[in-house]
Amino acid sequence: MTATTTLSSKFQISIPKEVREGQDWRAGQEFVFIPKGKGVLVMPVPKPGELAGIARGAKNLDYRDRKDRV
Repeated sequence: MTATTTLSSKFQISIPKEVREGQDWRAGQEFVFIPKGKGVLVMPVPKPGELAGIARGAKNLDYRDRKDRV
């Protein structure tokens, strides 16, 4: 899927229809912009109810901490 759009003079971008429909994005939905190198990752912000239970069964043993990283 390749779609392009143009940044307006008000710094707004319209998300192409094929992208909106493919991702099931709706008007009024909140998004987060995450800088990645010379690009930006755009992701919808999940509602609290959508996060319920995502860590069910997770164990707090054998996890990596920042001090484990090089």
